Amino acid sequence: MSHKLPDEHAILRIMARPNDVNIAGDIFGGWLMSQCDIAGGIVASRRASGRVVTVAVKDFRFIAPVLVSDIVSIYADVISVGTSSVSISIDVYVERRQAGEEIILPVAKAEIVYVHINDARQPTPID
Repeated sequence: MSHKLPDEHAILRIMARPNDVNIAGDIFGGWLMSQCDIAGGIVASRRASGRVVTVAVKDFRFIAPVLVSDIVSIYADVISVGTSSVSISIDVYVERRQAGEEIILPVAKAEIVYVHINDARQPTPID
């Protein structure tokens, strides 16, 4: 069953490539987690108006495999903002050619926490 991509703009869109596969021939989960961290970091940095670092992956669920040549679209939104931290919700979809038609599938969900830091790499309040 094909889904619909969210109406909002994807934070990151990338094509899965053959050098990103695991031993089973699917895209390596660590590659997908890395892409989610990049997308979440973009949103967190914008919200914090500065540099952020990843401090926790509170949840990461793989829903379906990502295949070579899938177009991976990552959507990210702010869940909450603390004194110096920001929690980001991540939703990942793929666009895939299958049996001559293009389908859209959700493949992962995550929640990642970032901390705003100053030039000395110390936590600093978010305005």
